[in-house]
Amino acid sequence: MVEYRIDRHSGVATYVQIVQQTKQALRLGLLQPGDQLPTAREVVEATAINPNTVLKAYRELEREGLVEARRGLGTFVRRSLGTVAAEDSPLRAELHAWADRAREAGLDRDDVAALFTSVLDERFAVPVPVPVPVAETHSQGDPA
Repeated sequence: MVEYRIDRHSGVATYVQIVQQTKQALRLGLLQPGDQLPTAREVVEATAINPNTVLKAYRELEREGLVEARRGLGTFVRRSLGTVAAEDSPLRAELHAWADRAREAGLDRDDVAALFTSVLDERFAVPVPVPVPVAETHSQGDPA
């Protein structure tokens, strides 16, 4: 089961943090189709947030087709987002080694996150289309 961690100083809305953390758990294979999400009451008890915030996050996940609410039973995972970062992935092992080197170099968590995000932004940037000028054409009656 996923345990939500709310960072009240991040500037990210609480419900968005829940959505993001759920999606991360789906990507990592920590949540599988059929698994039950924590109840709103359990999340409220663990994080001291408003129950409506939890319900808003769960509705967003449901709107995206990732979970489904079953009346009287709870909220269940409908589909996964992949498991490319599974425990036995060679990429995961390389990332662990890289994180260890970053820590040994004196970087803290925020430094590592900033560095990693900047590299992701560079490598996965969506190219911006460059407008191609259209050659001007003149009709026969127009002076050139």
